[in-house]
Amino acid sequence: MKYLSILFSLLFFISCTTQKDKELTIAVNSWIGYTPLFYAKEKNYLKNINIKLVPTVSLGESTELFSIAKVDMLTATQHEYNTLSRSFPTLIPVILMDRSNGGDMILSNRSIQELQESQNITVYLEVDSINNEMIQEFTKKYHLNANIMKYINQDQSQIQDITYTKDDAVIIVTYSPYNLKLIKKGFKELASTKDTDTLLVIDAIYMKKETFIENKTTVLKLKKIIDQSILEIQKNPYQAYQLVQSYLINISFEEFENSLKMIKWINIPDDELIHTLEKANYSKDNILR
Repeated sequence: MKYLSILFSLLFFISCTTQKDKELTIAVNSWIGYTPLFYAKEKNYLKNINIKLVPTVSLGESTELFSIAKVDMLTATQHEYNTLSRSFPTLIPVILMDRSNGGDMILSNRSIQELQESQNITVYLEVDSINNEMIQEFTKKYHLNANIMKYINQDQSQIQDITYTKDDAVIIVTYSPYNLKLIKKGFKELASTKDTDTLLVIDAIYMKKETFIENKTTVLKLKKIIDQSILEIQKNPYQAYQLVQSYLINISFEEFENSLKMIKWINIPDDELIHTLEKANYSKDNILR
């Protein structure tokens, strides 16, 4: 019995060690609404529960990494969720992050009237992302001629450095904080998620249901860390800024504060939001509240 007891103890130790060493990865791009994850990384909150962030340059890259099983989770909008769900039917939203309230926008070097009168328009965007839904709604709302639009698929870091002449009519679909440099280059905001009642842009963390079940304890800890990080960001935004600015293309503190005003935290969603999300194919049974 003595040796049997030692054997059980050894097996238990090995089991616990294996579970502790299990690492989960999250693909995440530079978006103001993912600040809590960047903050939690710098505070070592994520390290303590064996979660690693995998930085990406776009929502499209995050989607690709998940598709080829390079990450366990990804941060994305409902657009990427709906796209990925076709290939991964067990994909679920587990932690809601934020709702865009002006953080996604349309910029241009022309007024809306000038765009309506243009013969050619070049549109820069991340095609396989919520950017596409943004431009479709904008085109419809302002009766622009979609046939004269040439789409250029680039990630936001590439869009920062586009070249064009004064004769070129340009539309850029972007999001905070990437809009800041473009505005400094002379582009004007024509529309944003703050102006629309028809386009809901939700950011969340997604993963396969089987992965969630296997790692439920860790994901529950992640949810608490995100909740805690948001509270700490709100309490001391300057400290948060100092920790996360490198993830947000080194914006100024004033720009950081203004960008945070362009989103609403929904990590603890109310019943009304949950009801709205159910219409968008989100099951309330999977969302941690």
